[in-house]
Amino acid sequence: MTITALMPVYPRSGVRPVRGEGAYLFGERGEKYLDFASGIAVNCLGHGHPKLVKAIADQAATLMHVSNLYGSPQGEHFAQRLVDATFADTVFFTNSGAEAVECAIKTARRYHFANGNPQRHDLIAFDTAFHGRTLGTISATNQPKMRDGFEPLLPGFKYAQFNDLAGALALIDDNTAGFLVEPIQGEGGIRPATQEFLQGLRKACDEHGLLLVLDEVQAGYGRTGKLFAHELYGITPDIMAVAKGIGGGFPLGACLATEEAAKGMVIGTHGSTYGGNPLAMAAGEAVLDVILEEGFLANVEKMGNRLRQALEQMIPNHDHLFAGVQGHGLMLGLRLKSDSRRFVAHARDNHGLLLVAAGNNVVRILPPLNIDDSHVAECIERLSEAARVYVPAADD
Repeated sequence: MTITALMPVYPRSGVRPVRGEGAYLFGERGEKYLDFASGIAVNCLGHGHPKLVKAIADQAATLMHVSNLYGSPQGEHFAQRLVDATFADTVFFTNSGAEAVECAIKTARRYHFANGNPQRHDLIAFDTAFHGRTLGTISATNQPKMRDGFEPLLPGFKYAQFNDLAGALALIDDNTAGFLVEPIQGEGGIRPATQEFLQGLRKACDEHGLLLVLDEVQAGYGRTGKLFAHELYGITPDIMAVAKGIGGGFPLGACLATEEAAKGMVIGTHGSTYGGNPLAMAAGEAVLDVILEEGFLANVEKMGNRLRQALEQMIPNHDHLFAGVQGHGLMLGLRLKSDSRRFVAHARDNHGLLLVAAGNNVVRILPPLNIDDSHVAECIERLSEAARVYVPAADD
């Protein structure tokens, strides 16, 4: 037998973490890494945050799981806190971002069904987006590398160019349910939506009776210095998918919606065996406690500005390699003039710096949200040294 026990669907590197502490990961041979990947924006409080660890341990010793056939005091309390902090009136808890997006898609379709318009089932999505790896979410993701070999895909999606408002509006017809969009594309290369684009989609939804469905799985939960990225644009969605940082490392996601948008989601229309279990709710509450502490989001914005300024000051020293920086808060993308994946591997293997490659030769910089100036300085030092000795491939 040649296949590995772990199904070989990931291009796993030689880094084998066994322990984490704050902004650092430690390998099985004692190697120390500055973790500015955060599990791809998941470990928003870093590793081993005492409040999160205690909440999980205490809840695990009390009650981990019960069926959703019974009442959920933990879920009700956490959902109410999310409702109080956001545009939403109701929340469905999931175990992942893909599940949260699936719920958002179902909620949007069911809304029009409940309104007597079952033909309005098409969502307009956008090129270079990423919404997950389920059959439904790869159908919403117009990228052949994720779709090839999995056809037939789920029908009901059209695709426009990201930030092309006119192109998106031109796709609206009698079958349109709404738009599915990331305020800042993550996998696509840390590409923020323009104000005109996102505000224009909101206006079109209001004018045509459509739903604005936001995927804030990566951009949400304090990552941009706002609780959710759409706050940067002065708009609110009708439905929103959330995950990654919401659990701080514990598997947790959520689909948030207004009462109107969720009008079709009645008993029997959706469910999840594990979704909203007491252990996940305890983790979620602990993370939210920290993020909503006075000054936390302001510090994310401050650290984001300092990191961005430091990157911008560094770029001219290595302009053979770096082209610019983009993003918001601590969701930053460093544009390269050569292959980003190769450079990420170099920084990881030779300089102990963990980053994440993205589309369009962008390196994602996604540190824990509670970093300080010393972590910013260490990142720039390691990044500069990595760039100084890096030799691009001949075909870059």
